[in-house]
Amino acid sequence: MLKKMLTILLIGLVMNLAVFAVSAQTKTEKAVKFAEKVKANVTKLGTGKKANVEVKLKGGTNIKGYVSQINENEFAMTDSKTGQLISVPYANVKQVERHHSTTSTILGVAAGIGLVIILIIILGNATRGA
Repeated sequence: MLKKMLTILLIGLVMNLAVFAVSAQTKTEKAVKFAEKVKANVTKLGTGKKANVEVKLKGGTNIKGYVSQINENEFAMTDSKTGQLISVPYANVKQVERHHSTTSTILGVAAGIGLVIILIIILGNATRGA
């Protein structure tokens, strides 16, 4: 009876270890795939002042600036406030968002307002002539 219980216990422990080993490999593979996805997104954005991004790191830090360099295992950002060059490993990134500059936002709003004014003028002239 004791031998059966020890055998069952030993089998259970071995199976438990096997499950944890597979789980650990899966987490590592997911981290590698996510880092590759981050690299692809950063590469797609390109470099230079037009590549404004906000990067959220796994430690909770946020960095706003533009992508300056793209390397194999990391990319470099220039911080928008300090102008400091910051090296960011792809594995440390939680999220990358394109950060539109305020200049392009202002130009877009101004263009929209201009179109509305032109339409009001055209409609106003059309109703006077009728």
